[in-house]
Amino acid sequence: MNKEQVEQVITAYAKPIYGFALKRCVSLQDAEDLAQEIVLKVFKALSVRDDIESMDKFIWTVAHNTLSNYYRDKEKCVFGNPVEELTGMVASDTNVLYDIVEAEDRKQLHREIARLSKLQRQIVIGYYYNGKKQEEIARELEIPVGTVKWHLFEAKKDLKKGMEIMRNYDELKFNPITFSICGTNGSCGTKGANSNFFRSALSQNIAYVTWKEEKTVNEIADILGVSPVYVESEAEYLEEYGFLTKKQDKYLCNILLSEDDEETVRLHDEMYQKAAKLFANELYDTLIKENVFEWQGEEMCQSEEDKNYILWALIPYIAAQSGEHLMEHTISFEQASTIRPDGGQNICYATVRNTEVKEPMYAQSMKNWCGPCWNASEAFTLWQIDSEWSERRVDDYYEIHARRVLSLLLAAKENRLSPEEYSYLEAMGIVKKSKNAGEGFSVSLRPLYIKNKEIQKRLLSLGSTIKEKYQKEFAAWKEPYVKAVLAQTPKHLHTMRKFGLQYIYHADGWFVLHCLKELVANGKLKLPTEEQKKALSTIIIDNK
Repeated sequence: MNKEQVEQVITAYAKPIYGFALKRCVSLQDAEDLAQEIVLKVFKALSVRDDIESMDKFIWTVAHNTLSNYYRDKEKCVFGNPVEELTGMVASDTNVLYDIVEAEDRKQLHREIARLSKLQRQIVIGYYYNGKKQEEIARELEIPVGTVKWHLFEAKKDLKKGMEIMRNYDELKFNPITFSICGTNGSCGTKGANSNFFRSALSQNIAYVTWKEEKTVNEIADILGVSPVYVESEAEYLEEYGFLTKKQDKYLCNILLSEDDEETVRLHDEMYQKAAKLFANELYDTLIKENVFEWQGEEMCQSEEDKNYILWALIPYIAAQSGEHLMEHTISFEQASTIRPDGGQNICYATVRNTEVKEPMYAQSMKNWCGPCWNASEAFTLWQIDSEWSERRVDDYYEIHARRVLSLLLAAKENRLSPEEYSYLEAMGIVKKSKNAGEGFSVSLRPLYIKNKEIQKRLLSLGSTIKEKYQKEFAAWKEPYVKAVLAQTPKHLHTMRKFGLQYIYHADGWFVLHCLKELVANGKLKLPTEEQKKALSTIIIDNK
């Protein structure tokens, strides 16, 4: 071939050859060396040959052979780099990115490419790496050619700017936060509890970064010191399920986060300690004095151990459910909760551990806590809490199991369960076999069974009377804590936060936990037996 023909071939293949080299080399210098060597060999061969049938096959045969020899000579090249981490988006014919990075480390360019918007990355990868024409990219992305040109121009400016400055990273890059508690207030969807969405450090820190101020993907990535590519996909997923909201290109946290300071922890502990000490002891003494074990017209227990087991159900139930008329219920669940695309409707809450601040009292116990949980059918209500003293019953499938338990309770009560149904309810801690006065066995309920609504009302009235008696004291301890919490809560989350604060002392896990801790510590409540843990703090209420 003559010189002019050879130069035409080299010009046509220069860009693809450079991309080939960049994809397979660790550094720009290595890629340049390899590309030059390939071009030189092609030039020499074409200068003396006119018998090449397939120019494309010839070029890439030379390229691969040169690459193989290059590997043997230098241990500098690697395979398998992800597309978003390749500098192979550079076009050798324009030298645009080469001019930007010739004195910079290759990894810095990787980070800057990742910081381009999703659309810009698609365009840059298509044009520089895949060798597509601007018109082809425009058709694939369904945008005007002029838009493609504009994004290429803007991407070059952004890359150059990013390479010229030193980025400042927040402390989170080196010391990411971790949720100590992540919970669900409301119903779970098919994907389970909210904690399932926040298993990774990345998802937790994205929520934390956007807790008080909305931020773009690149701003989040800068703070966390990770590639925006990963932030982008994770943020999109969290936004899809309602844990983030998005306005234009900025994300904002949509979960209740708490990061305790010394004053808030002090107010929290003081409020619950004082309230539990008054309420729990007076409730315990009242239950014993009223001899509630005989309220159903028959003796509910045969021993002190049985009475203790009954109290493990009644005390948390009454502590949680009594005195609802005393609540200032101004915000509804519908106003505060988020409807998730997997069918759940709930409020996600999480606590960020501040290692410089002492945890709230019983924080470790709260990690083993779930509830109060209640589910109801027309005939029965199932009420339950999980605690450090019970077996774990509440999981991602709890609501499914609760509905099935409720559907089988009438058959269990009438002793007409099939063997399979009995085995299921026994595994769930709902039934056990009891020996009759005569021969044989019958099925009995293991949870506390309240046989009618009238008895339920009488039990709850005991707790309501105590809460009414100490209403002023409870309110005085609550007020400074509520103010401190709201002061820490961003305004866009105030409705969600106020909904939860309404329930202090009512259906309040922290209050119930403090009540139980108080009674265990002073010896009034004895620790349950291993056998009792299966159905501990579980109540079945007959709704008739």
